[in-house]
Amino acid sequence: MDRSLYVGMTGASQILQAQAVQAQNLANVSTAGFRADLYAFQATPIVGSGFATRVNAVAQNSGFSSATGALSQTGSPLDVAVRGAGWLAVQSKDGSEAYTRAGDMHLTPDGLLVTATGLPVLGDGGPISVPPADNVIVGSDGTITVIPQGVGPKGAGPVGRLKLVNPPSAQLVKGPDGLMRLRDGTTAPSDSNVQVESGTLESSNVNAPRALVEMIELSRLFDMQTRLMNSTDQNEQAAQKLLAPS
Repeated sequence: MDRSLYVGMTGASQILQAQAVQAQNLANVSTAGFRADLYAFQATPIVGSGFATRVNAVAQNSGFSSATGALSQTGSPLDVAVRGAGWLAVQSKDGSEAYTRAGDMHLTPDGLLVTATGLPVLGDGGPISVPPADNVIVGSDGTITVIPQGVGPKGAGPVGRLKLVNPPSAQLVKGPDGLMRLRDGTTAPSDSNVQVESGTLESSNVNAPRALVEMIELSRLFDMQTRLMNSTDQNEQAAQKLLAPS
Protein backbone atom coordinates (compact mmCIF):
# COMPACT_ATOMS: atom_id res chain seq x y z
CA MET A 1 0.00 0.00 0.00
CA ASP A 2 2.73 2.38 1.03
CA ARG A 3 4.67 1.84 -2.19
CA SER A 4 1.64 2.46 -4.40
CA LEU A 5 0.82 5.65 -2.54
CA TYR A 6 4.43 6.80 -2.88
CA VAL A 7 4.48 6.14 -6.63
CA GLY A 8 1.26 8.10 -7.12
CA MET A 9 2.39 11.00 -4.96
CA THR A 10 5.82 11.43 -6.57
CA GLY A 11 4.38 11.01 -10.06
CA ALA A 12 1.74 13.67 -9.50
CA SER A 13 4.22 16.19 -8.07
CA GLN A 14 6.61 15.78 -11.01
CA ILE A 15 3.79 16.07 -13.54
CA LEU A 16 2.86 19.40 -11.96
CA GLN A 17 6.43 20.60 -12.56
CA ALA A 18 6.21 19.57 -16.22
CA GLN A 19 2.89 21.42 -16.48
CA ALA A 20 4.57 24.55 -15.14
CA VAL A 21 7.19 24.36 -17.91
CA GLN A 22 4.52 24.05 -20.60
CA ALA A 23 2.51 26.90 -19.07
CA GLN A 24 5.63 29.09 -19.18
CA ASN A 25 6.13 28.23 -22.84
CA LEU A 26 2.53 29.01 -23.76
CA ALA A 27 2.69 32.32 -21.90
CA ASN A 28 5.54 33.35 -24.22
CA VAL A 29 4.03 32.32 -27.55
CA SER A 30 4.00 35.96 -28.66
CA THR A 31 7.36 36.94 -27.09
CA ALA A 32 9.90 37.87 -29.76
CA GLY A 33 12.89 35.54 -29.94
CA PHE A 34 11.70 33.33 -27.05
CA ARG A 35 13.22 29.84 -26.85
CA ALA A 36 10.95 27.10 -25.54
CA ASP A 37 12.07 25.24 -22.40
CA LEU A 38 12.38 21.46 -22.68
CA TYR A 39 11.88 18.78 -20.03
CA ALA A 40 12.20 15.01 -19.79
CA PHE A 41 11.10 12.42 -17.25
CA GLN A 42 13.99 10.42 -15.85
CA ALA A 43 13.99 7.47 -13.45
CA THR A 44 16.03 8.39 -10.38
CA PRO A 45 16.67 5.85 -7.57
CA ILE A 46 15.87 7.02 -4.04
CA VAL A 47 19.11 7.09 -2.04
CA GLY A 48 18.97 6.46 1.68
CA SER A 49 19.26 3.87 4.43
CA GLY A 50 17.96 0.39 3.66
CA PHE A 51 17.56 -1.34 0.33
CA ALA A 52 17.30 0.67 -2.91
CA THR A 53 13.81 -0.53 -3.77
CA ARG A 54 12.19 2.72 -4.92
CA VAL A 55 12.62 4.84 -8.01
CA ASN A 56 11.28 8.34 -8.49
CA ALA A 57 10.28 9.65 -11.96
CA VAL A 58 11.75 13.16 -11.98
CA ALA A 59 10.84 15.87 -14.51
CA GLN A 60 14.23 17.37 -15.27
CA ASN A 61 15.03 20.45 -17.31
CA SER A 62 16.73 19.34 -20.52
CA GLY A 63 17.67 22.74 -21.90
CA PHE A 64 15.91 24.79 -24.53
CA SER A 65 14.77 24.38 -28.11
CA SER A 66 17.22 25.84 -30.63
CA ALA A 67 14.67 25.84 -33.47
CA THR A 68 14.34 29.12 -35.35
CA GLY A 69 11.09 31.05 -34.99
CA ALA A 70 9.17 32.54 -37.90
CA LEU A 71 10.34 35.90 -39.27
CA SER A 72 7.94 38.80 -39.74
CA GLN A 73 8.48 42.16 -41.39
CA THR A 74 7.92 45.15 -39.10
CA GLY A 75 9.34 48.02 -41.14
CA SER A 76 11.04 49.48 -38.07
CA PRO A 77 14.74 50.19 -38.78
CA LEU A 78 15.72 49.23 -35.23
CA ASP A 79 14.06 45.80 -35.35
CA VAL A 80 16.58 43.10 -36.24
CA ALA A 81 16.41 39.34 -36.60
CA VAL A 82 19.47 37.09 -36.49
CA ARG A 83 19.76 35.00 -39.63
CA GLY A 84 20.36 31.37 -38.77
CA ALA A 85 22.55 30.61 -35.78
CA GLY A 86 23.75 33.38 -33.50
CA TRP A 87 22.77 35.69 -30.68
CA LEU A 88 22.55 39.38 -29.86
CA ALA A 89 24.56 40.49 -26.82
CA VAL A 90 22.83 42.58 -24.15
CA GLN A 91 23.59 43.77 -20.62
CA SER A 92 21.40 42.04 -18.07
CA LYS A 93 20.01 43.72 -14.97
CA ASP A 94 22.91 42.51 -12.84
CA GLY A 95 25.40 44.09 -15.25
CA SER A 96 26.62 40.84 -16.78
CA GLU A 97 26.67 40.02 -20.48
CA ALA A 98 23.86 37.83 -21.74
CA TYR A 99 22.44 36.77 -25.09
CA THR A 100 19.04 36.93 -26.73
CA ARG A 101 17.29 36.51 -30.08
CA ALA A 102 14.81 39.30 -29.33
CA GLY A 103 15.84 42.13 -31.62
CA ASP A 104 13.00 44.59 -30.95
CA MET A 105 15.16 47.58 -30.05
CA HIS A 106 14.52 51.28 -29.49
CA LEU A 107 16.34 54.40 -28.35
CA THR A 108 15.92 56.01 -24.94
CA PRO A 109 15.64 59.82 -24.65
CA ASP A 110 19.37 59.80 -23.83
CA GLY A 111 20.17 57.93 -27.06
CA LEU A 112 20.94 54.56 -25.43
CA LEU A 113 20.02 51.57 -27.61
CA VAL A 114 17.94 49.14 -25.53
CA THR A 115 15.71 46.10 -26.02
CA ALA A 116 11.94 46.11 -25.53
CA THR A 117 12.52 45.16 -21.88
CA GLY A 118 14.96 48.05 -21.34
CA LEU A 119 18.23 46.10 -21.43
CA PRO A 120 21.18 47.97 -23.01
CA VAL A 121 22.29 46.46 -26.31
CA LEU A 122 26.03 45.79 -26.36
CA GLY A 123 28.55 46.60 -29.05
CA ASP A 124 32.18 45.59 -29.22
CA GLY A 125 32.97 48.40 -26.75
CA GLY A 126 30.00 48.16 -24.39
CA PRO A 127 26.48 49.67 -24.48
CA ILE A 128 25.70 51.46 -27.73
CA SER A 129 24.72 55.14 -27.70
CA VAL A 130 23.29 56.86 -30.78
CA PRO A 131 23.49 60.65 -31.23
CA PRO A 132 20.44 62.64 -32.41
CA ALA A 133 19.88 61.60 -36.01
CA ASP A 134 17.43 61.90 -38.87
CA ASN A 135 17.87 58.24 -39.76
CA VAL A 136 19.38 55.11 -38.20
CA ILE A 137 20.41 52.14 -40.35
CA VAL A 138 21.45 48.69 -39.11
CA GLY A 139 23.57 46.80 -41.63
CA SER A 140 23.59 43.04 -42.14
CA ASP A 141 26.85 42.78 -40.19
CA GLY A 142 25.35 44.72 -37.25
CA THR A 143 27.01 48.05 -38.07
CA ILE A 144 24.85 50.99 -36.98
CA THR A 145 25.02 53.98 -39.31
CA VAL A 146 23.32 57.30 -38.59
CA ILE A 147 22.57 60.45 -40.55
CA PRO A 148 23.03 63.27 -38.00
CA GLN A 149 20.28 65.84 -37.74
CA GLY A 150 20.60 68.65 -40.23
CA VAL A 151 23.64 67.18 -41.97
CA GLY A 152 22.16 65.17 -44.86
CA PRO A 153 23.07 61.78 -46.33
CA LYS A 154 26.64 62.86 -47.09
CA GLY A 155 27.31 63.14 -43.36
CA ALA A 156 26.29 59.52 -42.61
CA GLY A 157 28.73 57.54 -40.53
CA PRO A 158 28.94 54.47 -38.26
CA VAL A 159 28.49 54.90 -34.51
CA GLY A 160 28.93 51.29 -33.41
CA ARG A 161 28.38 47.66 -34.21
CA LEU A 162 26.13 45.14 -32.54
CA LYS A 163 28.00 42.43 -30.71
CA LEU A 164 26.88 39.22 -32.42
CA VAL A 165 28.03 35.88 -31.03
CA ASN A 166 27.58 32.24 -31.93
CA PRO A 167 28.72 29.91 -29.13
CA PRO A 168 27.70 26.22 -29.33
CA SER A 169 24.21 25.63 -27.94
CA ALA A 170 25.60 23.02 -25.56
CA GLN A 171 27.63 25.75 -23.83
CA LEU A 172 24.60 27.96 -23.21
CA VAL A 173 22.25 27.86 -20.25
CA LYS A 174 18.96 29.70 -20.01
CA GLY A 175 18.42 31.84 -16.94
CA PRO A 176 15.17 32.67 -15.09
CA ASP A 177 15.11 36.00 -16.96
CA GLY A 178 14.94 34.17 -20.31
CA LEU A 179 18.46 35.26 -21.32
CA MET A 180 21.25 32.91 -22.34
CA ARG A 181 24.67 32.79 -20.70
CA LEU A 182 27.75 30.60 -21.02
CA ARG A 183 27.82 27.77 -18.50
CA ASP A 184 31.32 28.61 -17.34
CA GLY A 185 30.40 32.25 -16.63
CA THR A 186 32.67 33.73 -19.31
CA THR A 187 31.61 35.86 -22.28
CA ALA A 188 31.49 34.75 -25.90
CA PRO A 189 33.67 36.46 -28.52
CA SER A 190 32.15 38.36 -31.42
CA ASP A 191 31.53 36.30 -34.56
CA SER A 192 31.76 38.19 -37.86
CA ASN A 193 29.89 35.41 -39.63
CA VAL A 194 26.63 36.15 -37.80
CA GLN A 195 24.28 38.26 -39.90
CA VAL A 196 21.13 40.20 -39.05
CA GLU A 197 18.16 41.40 -41.07
CA SER A 198 16.86 44.89 -40.36
CA GLY A 199 13.14 45.67 -40.20
CA THR A 200 12.38 42.09 -39.19
CA LEU A 201 11.63 40.27 -35.96
CA GLU A 202 11.87 36.59 -35.07
CA SER A 203 8.85 35.21 -33.25
CA SER A 204 8.84 32.69 -30.42
CA ASN A 205 9.71 29.14 -31.44
CA VAL A 206 6.99 27.68 -29.19
CA ASN A 207 4.65 25.39 -31.13
CA ALA A 208 1.36 26.38 -29.50
CA PRO A 209 -0.79 23.44 -30.76
CA ARG A 210 1.83 20.91 -29.70
CA ALA A 211 2.23 22.55 -26.29
CA LEU A 212 -1.54 22.44 -25.74
CA VAL A 213 -1.66 18.74 -26.65
CA GLU A 214 1.17 18.00 -24.22
CA MET A 215 -0.63 19.92 -21.46
CA ILE A 216 -3.74 17.79 -22.05
CA GLU A 217 -1.64 14.60 -21.91
CA LEU A 218 0.03 15.75 -18.68
CA SER A 219 -3.39 16.56 -17.20
CA ARG A 220 -4.57 13.03 -17.94
CA LEU A 221 -1.41 11.57 -16.41
CA PHE A 222 -1.97 13.66 -13.29
CA ASP A 223 -5.55 12.38 -13.06
CA MET A 224 -4.21 8.82 -13.36
CA GLN A 225 -1.83 9.37 -10.44
CA THR A 226 -4.56 10.83 -8.21
CA ARG A 227 -6.79 7.85 -9.01
CA LEU A 228 -3.95 5.55 -7.99
CA MET A 229 -3.68 7.34 -4.63
CA ASN A 230 -7.45 7.16 -4.09
CA SER A 231 -7.51 3.47 -5.01
CA THR A 232 -4.62 2.78 -2.62
CA ASP A 233 -6.46 4.56 0.20
CA GLN A 234 -9.65 2.58 -0.45
CA ASN A 235 -7.76 -0.73 -0.51
CA GLU A 236 -6.03 0.12 2.76
CA GLN A 237 -9.36 0.91 4.44
CA ALA A 238 -10.81 -2.35 3.15
CA ALA A 239 -7.82 -4.30 4.46
CA GLN A 240 -8.12 -2.69 7.88
CA LYS A 241 -11.76 -3.77 8.08
CA LEU A 242 -10.83 -7.35 7.18
CA LEU A 243 -8.08 -7.47 9.81
CA ALA A 244 -10.13 -5.79 12.50
CA PRO A 245 -11.31 -8.14 15.31
CA SER A 246 -14.96 -9.13 14.95
